[in-house]
Amino acid sequence: MRGPGELADHRLPVGPPPRRRRGRRGRRVRRLTLTVTVVVAAVVVGVTLGLGGSPGPRRAAARAPSGRTAPPGTHGTSAKAPATTTTTTTATTVPPTTTTTTSPGTLPQTSTLPSGTTPQFHAEMADLWRAVVTGDASQALPAFFPLGAYRQLKSIANPQQDWQDRLVGELSLDVAAAHALLGAGASGAQLVAVDVPTQYAHWVTPGVCTNSIGYYEVPNARVVYQEGGVTRSFGIASMISWRGEWYVVHLGAVLRTTTGQGVVDDPATGPGTSAYSSTC
Repeated sequence: MRGPGELADHRLPVGPPPRRRRGRRGRRVRRLTLTVTVVVAAVVVGVTLGLGGSPGPRRAAARAPSGRTAPPGTHGTSAKAPATTTTTTTATTVPPTTTTTTSPGTLPQTSTLPSGTTPQFHAEMADLWRAVVTGDASQALPAFFPLGAYRQLKSIANPQQDWQDRLVGELSLDVAAAHALLGAGASGAQLVAVDVPTQYAHWVTPGVCTNSIGYYEVPNARVVYQEGGVTRSFGIASMISWRGEWYVVHLGAVLRTTTGQGVVDDPATGPGTSAYSSTC
């Protein structure tokens, strides 16, 4: 506890109360400090934006939705959405085939003796039989001697026209005749076999029958079928070879006595019998 003398020695100076002066000065200092802080913050933000330091948009573009990890390679990319391409795929879509099939007629001849038991021969005879059953000769063209091969084979002025007008024309007539032979039961007739008499196959040398290339020829193969529970057959007048495969070249007859009329080669009940013929 102070005495009276101490109170006299500590009288307050004249003028405004020191506490009030300090309060005003403090407010001015705080205002100045706030102003400087705002200015400095604005400068820092401006510099940061100018330097591209804001990571917000760029990182946001790299985030996957629902908290999933973004795919590799997306981090650090631009926030601008790239152009997109929409592809629609269905469960039944089948990729296109890319294999290439070469026509045998574009390839050179070989001296290989064909067989009547290869998968290709069976496929060809199925096409021939389909033509006979339906009466549509175009179905038999896969079994017919190829045009490209005929161009190489024949030493005549216009082999393409001869192939189309004479050979294919005669095939159409003969298919119609064989279809008529089947009659009303054609749709129910079943192919049993095509028997090729390989023992009668012979090599035709170049220069014979206006041919510039050699080939094998086999006469009188037998088309065996069943119709109404009965086994029947008819012949293929001539087949010739190209690159080790047999092809039909004359279905009903090699030489014709009547033009514009189809021929069925030796129709018979039962499998029938092949006969040798030195045709070309």
